[in-house]
Amino acid sequence: MESEAVLAKLSALAQETRLAIFRRLVRAGPAGESAGAIADALATPAPTLSFHLKELERAGLITQRRESRSLIYAAHYDGMRTLLAFLMEDCCAGRPEICNFQMETCHEPASCSPACK
Repeated sequence: MESEAVLAKLSALAQETRLAIFRRLVRAGPAGESAGAIADALATPAPTLSFHLKELERAGLITQRRESRSLIYAAHYDGMRTLLAFLMEDCCAGRPEICNFQMETCHEPASCSPACK
């Protein structure tokens, strides 16, 4: 993964509202959530939410699709896994037990936890 892409992802997550949106969408799973539901849950005005969603989408951390008249946002799990894999890339250095972890809140732990072998 290129440094520029890593920095874009980390930068997008380094803001309180965007981090809350991303975590909410990760919990929502592949079905995602409508922009309206996200705005209501986070008590965020629509224009502010739109700005933050665009930043997360631009960083490759979320996706957007249209269902009827609603915009549905979902976590882009491949983008998240790529970032996690990059961050964990050098962790093993002869000690694979350091990297062998499972995310307790992940719906599919095997696909979410980087495995160093």
